[in-house]
Amino acid sequence: MFSAAAFRGELEDNILAFWTRHAVDREHGGFHGTVHSDLTVDKRAPRSAVVNARILWTFSAAARLLGNSQYKEIADRAWDYIIHKFWDKQNGGIFWMLDYRGKPISDRKQIYAQAFLIYAMTEYYRISGKTESLDRAKLLFNLIEKHSRDPVFKGYFEARTRTWGALDDMRLSEKDMNTPKSMNTHLHLMEAYTNLLRVWRNSELAATQNDLLEVTMDRIVDNSTGHFRMFFDRQWNSQSGHISLGHDIEGSWLIYEAAEVLGDPVLVAVARNVALQMADAVYREGRDKDGSLFYERNSKGELVDPNKHWWAQAEAVVGFYNAFQLGKNEHYRDAAEAAWDYIEARVIDREHGEWRAKLRPDGSPWKESEDADACLVGPWKCPYHNGRMCMEMIERLE
Repeated sequence: MFSAAAFRGELEDNILAFWTRHAVDREHGGFHGTVHSDLTVDKRAPRSAVVNARILWTFSAAARLLGNSQYKEIADRAWDYIIHKFWDKQNGGIFWMLDYRGKPISDRKQIYAQAFLIYAMTEYYRISGKTESLDRAKLLFNLIEKHSRDPVFKGYFEARTRTWGALDDMRLSEKDMNTPKSMNTHLHLMEAYTNLLRVWRNSELAATQNDLLEVTMDRIVDNSTGHFRMFFDRQWNSQSGHISLGHDIEGSWLIYEAAEVLGDPVLVAVARNVALQMADAVYREGRDKDGSLFYERNSKGELVDPNKHWWAQAEAVVGFYNAFQLGKNEHYRDAAEAAWDYIEARVIDREHGEWRAKLRPDGSPWKESEDADACLVGPWKCPYHNGRMCMEMIERLE
């Protein structure tokens, strides 16, 4: 059922309950790096900075929205672990990956991860009032602006060394291209700066966010197609023809949210048009007949990955409903409902909890023996996309 009550039930009874029950590591602290699809735990799996920051954001946001003290306790746990284990006390910022004992095994400064920590630290500040959390978010902002921002062509470089120096291999993952700039990093840095602006109305931050939003709409969005370009050289020449449909629909509502929080009426109007153009492109080119979202196309319009990834389905619900709210076209609301129907029917794991990570075009789930990413908790599998979708829909429908 497409209602605030249904989204609240999924959030509390399934997603957050799963992470509270199965992800907390009572032996080594923090959270387990991997929980397999059969609920067995790999107690020695590495811990990802991105997932830990997303746990902090999710439980902070849930505590703020729902007023549940148990969620605040999980957020406290995530904050403590990040500060004591992930934080680089000598150079600032967070390490990319730890072992299960909390020792760094990759100490690079991936800007994507730093952005998610800003996002999480500001959300934790909103529920806790802890000024140290906001101060660290401000410090991260200053470090990113000093060491990652491109002063000539604008935008941000993908990654830095532990001491914030230049890095040859800047890839976010093995699946990504090694280019100086990417859509993904800029999208989530914009998202982080949006949340920072909510609690710190700083003129430098506002000007920086204005530049980032304009770069996103002018350089990263292909205004002839309504899709994001994915990878770039320093001068913003596109290096890939692939289209990520999940990022497109996610970006559509994050761009509008960024403009709305920034508060410039002219920019809000432009962002509204961009959001509707992107949502329309995904509506026409990204949806399967069952309401789900394909994963990737290429610039020729060919499906290169027809699988159904969990996070993209979540973003489809929010993105299409946001387009309905902006344009009042009922077909976007219908698309949001269809995406949610697919999630309820196929993606939610009724046996183990949480969501299945990846499904085939026919709706059958991938097994971990076929794809290691098909786990319930992993280096990228987290409660952020589906948890945030539920919280967004609770607020929008109520």
